[in-house]
Amino acid sequence: MAVMDNPGNRRQTILAIDDETEILEVILKILGEQGYKVHTAAGAREGIEYYERNWQGIDLVLLDYLMPDMTGDLVLECLQKVNPDVRVILLTACDDNVARRMFETGLRGYIQKPFYLDDLVQRVREEIDPG
Repeated sequence: MAVMDNPGNRRQTILAIDDETEILEVILKILGEQGYKVHTAAGAREGIEYYERNWQGIDLVLLDYLMPDMTGDLVLECLQKVNPDVRVILLTACDDNVARRMFETGLRGYIQKPFYLDDLVQRVREEIDPG
């Protein structure tokens, strides 16, 4: 659940789903330093379960596409069953066609791996920061 600074000023909360621990650690550090509350899930099923329990407090999901237990397009479908308005940015090393197909089903954006940290922060800000 998000941390409440005061009733009208909730910190934006991000769920990062990736099977690479190093990627999750970088996301947690970089976005945490920017003032976001970040939760991580080490794989598709763990991410789906976390989202099912906490979806009302999550503003954005950062989602890897290639994971051993499930691909990102299937994870997106599962998240949308919980919340049709889920905001997801795909983090992928796949070709652009994967993201293009997912845009048709509600994907909000994607960042090609490997990515620059500044690009990640900027894309997250564009998607969820008010104003």
